[in-house]
Amino acid sequence: MSDNYLAVIPTDPYWQPGKDAADRAAAMLSGMLPDDDARRGLEAKWHDSVEVVSCGTNLETVSCQHCGGEFALGWWAEAVSERYAEGFSTLMATVPCCEVETSLNELAYDWPMGFARFRIEVLYPNRAWLSDEELASLAGALGHPLRQILIHI
Repeated sequence: MSDNYLAVIPTDPYWQPGKDAADRAAAMLSGMLPDDDARRGLEAKWHDSVEVVSCGTNLETVSCQHCGGEFALGWWAEAVSERYAEGFSTLMATVPCCEVETSLNELAYDWPMGFARFRIEVLYPNRAWLSDEELASLAGALGHPLRQILIHI
C-alpha cells in the first residue's frame, strides 16, 4: 500500500510561523480540499531542527541550478546525510559538477522537494497541485512564501 501527501513548506528552511498564522493557513488549506476525508488528514507540524521534506518515490533526478549538471542520487544522499549528522546547521554544499557552493534547498529537483522546520501536510489530499493563486493565498495567511510538495511513499 502506498501513501500520498500534499505538503506546503516555507521557502526558508529555518523559518517557523506562530501558532495563529499556522492555524489560519491550515484552515485556509482545509477549505481547498475536496472532502471531509482529505480534511481529516490535515496537520501542521513544527520541528526542532530542519528536516528533509522528500517527494518520496517521485524523485528521479537532482541537478545544479547554476550549470544544469545532473548529480548521482548517491552524491545527493551523502550530502544530506552529512548535513543531518551536523543537525542541519547548514544546508550549504559544494556541488560536484561546477564546484559552486549552494544550498541543498535550492538544487533543481525534477519533482519538488525541500527542507523545513515547519510544514502543513495532508495525508490523502484527494487532489493534485495547488494552483499558483491557492499557494499565494496560503503564503499570505502564513506570512511567508511557500513551496508545495506532492509526496508518494
